[in-house]
Amino acid sequence: MFPYYGSKSRVVHLYPRPEYSKIIEPFAGSARYALRWFDRDVLLVDKYEVIVKVWKYLQQANPADIMGLPEPKYKESIERFNLAEGERLLMGFLVAEGIAYPQKIVQQFSNIRNAKHWIAQNLFKIRHWQIMQGSYDAIPNEQATWFIDPPYKVGGHKYPKGNDAINYDHLAQWSQSRHGQVIVCENTKADWLPFHAMRSMHGAYSETTEAIWSNRPTDFDFQQLGLLTWPQNALTSR
Repeated sequence: MFPYYGSKSRVVHLYPRPEYSKIIEPFAGSARYALRWFDRDVLLVDKYEVIVKVWKYLQQANPADIMGLPEPKYKESIERFNLAEGERLLMGFLVAEGIAYPQKIVQQFSNIRNAKHWIAQNLFKIRHWQIMQGSYDAIPNEQATWFIDPPYKVGGHKYPKGNDAINYDHLAQWSQSRHGQVIVCENTKADWLPFHAMRSMHGAYSETTEAIWSNRPTDFDFQQLGLLTWPQNALTSR
């Protein structure tokens, strides 16, 4: 719904469709998978309070609220505007692409106007969602499609302090014990589950290959690394 570091916006269409009427995202972020299948029952959980506050603001906002947000120019600060907390936090993610923390100063390649339009057009999708702050391991186990997109073991250092302090052995066991369909996201540098390569992502400064583990067969179970690539300038922001 909004730009965020580690977003699946570029690859969300590659993931298996949900088999269940309920989707649970234990590391919600910008929840691109749930947004793709928005008509299901959705539970978003995130440990980062800021993310939860942004989602709850969006859930009660209307399109006029979003379109009424300011459009500061490059290098301007959002602090010059009288914004409520939810508005300020959302704007903090709109001023730059692919960030993990809200910012105050508009960065060069942000497009606040387009982001506002996109958000305003999609607000109706999230009215029925349940949004909670908490740790993944506090979520009751139930039959659902679990889309598990944690901070990556290698390359997840840009997330807020504390969100990247994950015991991946525990997360692996927890993921495999979920009832229903389980989809886990990572990159091919990770080894805490037997991940399969999905697609190479080329950014301005680095290259990574998105990977998947699932308790269901997927199209990537026998995918060879390097067969699928993404254009050189593709971004990896949420």
